[in-house]
Amino acid sequence: MSEYAVVNPATGETLATYPTITDDALEAVVAGADAAFRTWRTTPVAERAARIRKVAELHRERRNELAAIIVREMGKPLEAALGEVDFAADITEYYADHADKITGDQPIDIEGEGTAVIRRTALGPLLGIMPWNFPYYQVARFAAPNIVIGNTIILKHAGQCPESAAAIEKMYADAGLGDGVYTNIYASNEQAAAVIADRRVQGVSVTGSERAGAAVAEVAGRNLKKVALELGGSDPFILLSTDDLDAAVQAAVDARLDNTGQSCNAAKRFIVVDGLYDEFVEKFTAKMTEAKVGDPFAEDTVLGPLSSLTAAERLAEQVDKAVAQGATLVAGGKRDGAFYPGTVLTDVTSEMDAYGEEFFGPVGIVFKVADEDEAVKIANDTSFGLGSYVFTTDEDQAARVADKIDAGMVYVNVVLADEPGLPFGGVKRSGTSREMGLLAADEFVNKKLIRIGA
Repeated sequence: MSEYAVVNPATGETLATYPTITDDALEAVVAGADAAFRTWRTTPVAERAARIRKVAELHRERRNELAAIIVREMGKPLEAALGEVDFAADITEYYADHADKITGDQPIDIEGEGTAVIRRTALGPLLGIMPWNFPYYQVARFAAPNIVIGNTIILKHAGQCPESAAAIEKMYADAGLGDGVYTNIYASNEQAAAVIADRRVQGVSVTGSERAGAAVAEVAGRNLKKVALELGGSDPFILLSTDDLDAAVQAAVDARLDNTGQSCNAAKRFIVVDGLYDEFVEKFTAKMTEAKVGDPFAEDTVLGPLSSLTAAERLAEQVDKAVAQGATLVAGGKRDGAFYPGTVLTDVTSEMDAYGEEFFGPVGIVFKVADEDEAVKIANDTSFGLGSYVFTTDEDQAARVADKIDAGMVYVNVVLADEPGLPFGGVKRSGTSREMGLLAADEFVNKKLIRIGA
């Protein structure tokens, strides 16, 4: 069976299969990326930016076609799929707009005579290993800044996203970047490891599970390659006070159900102060359970299928185990094929597996806390540290809690507020790098010091 196949999770039907690349063809890809780098790195920045801007335009021109592809591949509801294409276009355009800033010299004040600058220069071919949950967005935030900088990209997409992977490669080709600047490969994990080890490849970026990240980092470390990791998360949503509980509940639901709950930085643990807990659970449960599950092409669908039958079965096993260990299933929890409804768990304690796991689907765990200190303690009592959300009417408290949370991102009184200019990334076992914003352009560059005497 092919490692790359389009299997519609809503129906279980295999729509297309794609052959894995041969070793000889893979060698030609690496050689091509290396050869292209020699030319691309010297291409004027304005021209590189113009080509990337064209990629953004092609996202918008092909919006409906691109969205339909990922509905079929991984079950994303159509409205969300269209939104993802739009966001990928915005991210790509951001790096075209900021090309001069991310490639410009950075002067340094010195004590002696003369001048000193940091000059950012490209490293060479890079390997990107991308996940299935955001097939366009994830690629955009890796490829666009690095291509503007002057690196070339070899992209290994998820096995269930071969059609969107091909569509992305075609956009880069149609934008006139030239052979070898961006190349898609349908490679096995063993072949990907060989690419990382290849001396011509200068770095690797992976977005995925802890297990995948550790495997890639091990190979990269053995070969002294720069590695950027964006891994899982179990983001806390802390509710300490509010003057509009309905709005806070809606924000909590939106933050949990985005992408059918299959988002690394989705709110997954809801930590609610005692005085608001009972009413929050009641309203949160009502909203979670009324989210419509169904055909991802239907306009009113909120929750499509999970990405695969296997993913749904894994989520169901986690919920069942939590209940068996003493958690309370407030609502939901009944799988139907690859479909899984909005589900609420309470009474989860630190002795249970569910306390430390990431639930990659529409499951919310609600905790009751006495005060701010206990909320922060539970929020930080995790191996993850990607994002977090704090809701409070007290500005001083918001600033205080934001400082105390061990995470790469803190959003206060707002959810789903990502922007191309805002850096994305985490700490602890959630990763080692930053994507999006200007920080993304600093991951795979040579920050070369040039010191000139008087």
